[in-house]
Amino acid sequence: MTFDETQWLTVVLLALLAATAVIIVRRRGLWEAVMLSGIYSFLGASWMMLLDAPDVAFTEAAVGAGISTVLMLGTLALTSREEKPPKRPPWVPLAVVTATGAALIWGTFDMPHIGDPNAPAQVYPDPSYIERSAEDIDVPNVVTAVLSSYRGYDTLGETVVVFTAGLVVLVLLRGRREEYES
Repeated sequence: MTFDETQWLTVVLLALLAATAVIIVRRRGLWEAVMLSGIYSFLGASWMMLLDAPDVAFTEAAVGAGISTVLMLGTLALTSREEKPPKRPPWVPLAVVTATGAALIWGTFDMPHIGDPNAPAQVYPDPSYIERSAEDIDVPNVVTAVLSSYRGYDTLGETVVVFTAGLVVLVLLRGRREEYES
């Protein structure tokens, strides 16, 4: 088995992602963890670009590295910069993370190999999306049809996550202001 340049770059990015994740877990300083989380998101976005998923890469860069980092820094400004020492050993969270990771790895066994010409990512979406979108859902713009109808639940979920995060920051800011006023 020989690796091409893209596969080597993928291996390097995955190694950096794993190393960054381990460093984030080992840090006690929350500011450092937030900054490393932003780096982690940029590495993930780079990996998505290598996998020919620019929409996911841009979303990860904008939301994961941009908005999330700003929200976490805003939260740190209202709370502590240092993590409190854990009161219990982390065995239950470690077991949950291990089981989730094992399930994700198991889920990849059914995936087609990268570059497989018969993989669904290479075959779909076929041109029928463009041809049928106006007829199927009565929306003339294909991009709007894909975002609001074909991927409507995905878009709704992303919007709910960002909206909820914004509301939480507003609630935290309001609580802090009432604390100062009293």
